[in-house]
Amino acid sequence: MRSPRFLRAEQAAFTFDLPVLVAGVDEAGRGPLAGPVVAAAVILDDLKPIKGLNDSKKLTALRREKLFDEIRARALCCSVAQASVEEIDALNILQATLLAMRRAVQGLRLKPAMVLVDGNRLPVLDVRAQAIIRGDATVPAISAASILAKVTRDRWCAELDQQFPQYGFAAHKGYGTAEHLAALRLHGACPQHRKTFRPVTEVLA
Repeated sequence: MRSPRFLRAEQAAFTFDLPVLVAGVDEAGRGPLAGPVVAAAVILDDLKPIKGLNDSKKLTALRREKLFDEIRARALCCSVAQASVEEIDALNILQATLLAMRRAVQGLRLKPAMVLVDGNRLPVLDVRAQAIIRGDATVPAISAASILAKVTRDRWCAELDQQFPQYGFAAHKGYGTAEHLAALRLHGACPQHRKTFRPVTEVLA
């Protein structure tokens, strides 16, 4: 019969060998004047490493698209969620971003033991979490999440451009460029503009 001391040691060794699921979380679309804020959560597979992960803003659009497909194919699981324009206007952009992040984590097929979030604020979660400034450039799982969120939102903007070509969403992705501001003044706001963001508020007024 094994001694209690031996059993404790055996259990400790078994626990040590268990994989710890860590999810990376990031968002895209806090700054634009239109559209939802999109968040993604990714749990990478250590046995299927993905080369070239980085902050999505440091990658070309073509490279992001290729990595998007690779992440979806090779990650243990991933989830993309959003907070709508209506939620952004009702809650404010920070709270809407945290809401989208929480939805992304809750949408994971596997429950992580730890969540690493890019930035300095954390959504309300029922698991351990840590905020990491510039995590999208230093933590592979967060980099992967930033890519999923960015590509998803860019694709959404391309679709919106088909509905409202006068604004140029496919080019500026909703950001307040000179061209976008000029289109706002000329055409007014469309239903996907964030009414509480100052340039849109001024047009509506």
